[in-house]
Amino acid sequence: MSFTDFFIPTIVVIIIAYGFIKRTDLFSTFIEGAKEGISTSLDILPSLICLMTCIGMFKSVGGFGILASLIQPLTDFFGFPEECAPLIFIRPMSGSGALSVYNNIVSQYGADSFIGRVASVMMGSTETTFYTVAVYFGAIKIKNSRYAIPAALVGDMTGWIASVIAVRMLF
Repeated sequence: MSFTDFFIPTIVVIIIAYGFIKRTDLFSTFIEGAKEGISTSLDILPSLICLMTCIGMFKSVGGFGILASLIQPLTDFFGFPEECAPLIFIRPMSGSGALSVYNNIVSQYGADSFIGRVASVMMGSTETTFYTVAVYFGAIKIKNSRYAIPAALVGDMTGWIASVIAVRMLF
């Protein structure tokens, strides 16, 4: 047995002990937190449904392929594998969609190929930007994201470029 086997039970014991020391009604506090969690889930549900619907529509009309062909000169300039280009567009929108594209890349080219390694680093160094913004901003009812999306997309773009550079330098 390792430390990790005891980590979660230890955290639970610490929380219960802290509640007893502070003389807190743990059950009522837990129920209140669960109600808040359900309420938050219901608040963000419309944003998530809209996001997933838009992604599905865009994917079904071949939008990701069109975008990939539009940025091909830029990806060629950075030495970015053409096979990883769909990840550039699907990753900011959908983690499960990106995982599906990633699985296809790894099964077709192998995890130890240049393409597989770039895809792996991309998956670890980028975020599901639009999903995250929809969840967090929807939870606190912010309608104007201002600079959050452009800044996050610049971070994603940095991750895409850095993934190629890192794989070239390390492998």
